[in-house]
Amino acid sequence: MDNYIGHFEETQKWKGNVCLAAHNRGYKNNYFSEVKTLKEGDKIIYHYEGKLREYLVEKNIIIKDTDLSCLEDTQKNKMTLITCVENEPNYRRCVKAVEQ
Repeated sequence: MDNYIGHFEETQKWKGNVCLAAHNRGYKNNYFSEVKTLKEGDKIIYHYEGKLREYLVEKNIIIKDTDLSCLEDTQKNKMTLITCVENEPNYRRCVKAVEQ
């Protein structure tokens, strides 16, 4: 994750629940530095292997770092973004979005 956005290997890359993670501060590349500002209805554009998909944010919440339920696959095309929470090592920010 020092140079790229990470993909949770146990999740999908195109269909279902696509789960990605990145740093939001303190590193050379902080791809998710603005994730905390995402709100319901904001658009996320995802490019993968020449294809494009648009998602709308449904929620932006804080979860325990041990909560892996956000990685579960879904029938609908969804995107999950995970990053840390400043000064809260036991928590993660989780943004859930659904295909538009």
